[in-house]
Amino acid sequence: MPNWWDKPAPVVIPEGYAEFAEQFRILQDVMTAAAPDADQTRTASQLVAELIDVLAQSATDEWSQLSGRLPVPGRGQTLVPAFHIETETETESRGTVRFGRQFLGGNGAVHGGAIPLFFDDAFGRFANTHDRTLARTANLHVDYRNVTPIDTDLAVIVRFDREEGRKRYLTGEIWNGECLCVEASGLFVVLKPGAA
Repeated sequence: MPNWWDKPAPVVIPEGYAEFAEQFRILQDVMTAAAPDADQTRTASQLVAELIDVLAQSATDEWSQLSGRLPVPGRGQTLVPAFHIETETETESRGTVRFGRQFLGGNGAVHGGAIPLFFDDAFGRFANTHDRTLARTANLHVDYRNVTPIDTDLAVIVRFDREEGRKRYLTGEIWNGECLCVEASGLFVVLKPGAA
């Protein structure tokens, strides 16, 4: 069985899979926004059951699954808002994120719990790229400065601040135009060989 500290095998992306993952994100947004009647609910439920049957035929272990391992925004992981990277160096990553309707907390604002989820994923990806050995989240801190709106293209900055032994320190921000919505910081610790 593979281990976290080993380099993962290259992922072969089936034609259309990245688009399918994006459609699934849209499905989650549409479901959140919907108020179907009984007939629509039955129809949708039947379609979802058919989809479950199709996908269950290709179920595999975590080392072979595609979700979370693709070189596309969001890595094919449909739970986490996709970080669309525009520029990146070894110490800074810039891009955008759009929190869809499924992340609504209320009154047009992103649910507070979705923001740490986003940063944990964005920090974790960046902490483990550029030929750095694998690390896991040890600490995550989020400061909510202003309301983060849903259905808006937001600017994201992620920085690799420093590394001290096995510790990696990252910081990040989410901006809505000139308005700072969120500041975050994270500590990631490099895994020891044999650790999970």
